[in-house]
Amino acid sequence: MTTTGRLSGTSAINRLRELYEGESAAAHRFRYALFAFDLLTILFVIVTSFTSHGPMFKTLSALLGLVVLADFLARLAISRRRLREFLHASTWADLVAIVSFFGVALGEGAGFLRILRTLRLLRNYRFLQRLRGDSRFFRRNEEAVLAAINLAVFIFVMTGVVYATQAERNPDIRNYMDALYFTVTSLTTTGFGDITLPGTVGRIITVVIMIAGVTLFLRLAQVLFRPSKVRFRCPQCGLSRHDADAVHCKACGILLNIPDEGAD
Repeated sequence: MTTTGRLSGTSAINRLRELYEGESAAAHRFRYALFAFDLLTILFVIVTSFTSHGPMFKTLSALLGLVVLADFLARLAISRRRLREFLHASTWADLVAIVSFFGVALGEGAGFLRILRTLRLLRNYRFLQRLRGDSRFFRRNEEAVLAAINLAVFIFVMTGVVYATQAERNPDIRNYMDALYFTVTSLTTTGFGDITLPGTVGRIITVVIMIAGVTLFLRLAQVLFRPSKVRFRCPQCGLSRHDADAVHCKACGILLNIPDEGAD
């Protein structure tokens, strides 16, 4: 490779790194666009579960797969420790999503793997930092929002698992909505009994939904009903969460000067 080629490659990587890790307005818009795309992939999975999978579905699936692949390769290119990237669950989630987008021949049972793409919503810390600065609502309710996202991701993933394992065997599971209905009723321990998962595998899935789902649901309820906190790092002890009207740090007692955003 010539010197010019190496310089051009380095320049391209630097531009990508600025988009993914920078603090410019363009970088923030780019990360918001990635967030919107993640939501689009979720919507695509849900909507297409109610439609016939003709040529249009295959074309859209391939296009979304190309975007996911380009995003994956770009993040791999800018990584300073590329091998370590494969130790992250989100990396494997992206690989599985890519395979499922292009692997139409795998059948509808593999479609739920695309839901793993939503795990990226929980690892984009730079996006969350920006969201704190752009949204007063998110800043005031960050713990509740993140707890709700955790619960939503779990519901979507388990809905996909239920659909993938039962769609061909269980006449009560005909689409994602049936699987979602079963997941939510199991999670809330309502259990109307109109849909059940037979066999050992079905019982194991049901137990996982009830135990893990209830835990996440209780976590969300705990955040919603306990007194709200504000994020402000104590200059002496480092405690970062305080009561909204705190004057002194409850850990070390130092006088705090928490910024007041004023009346709405």
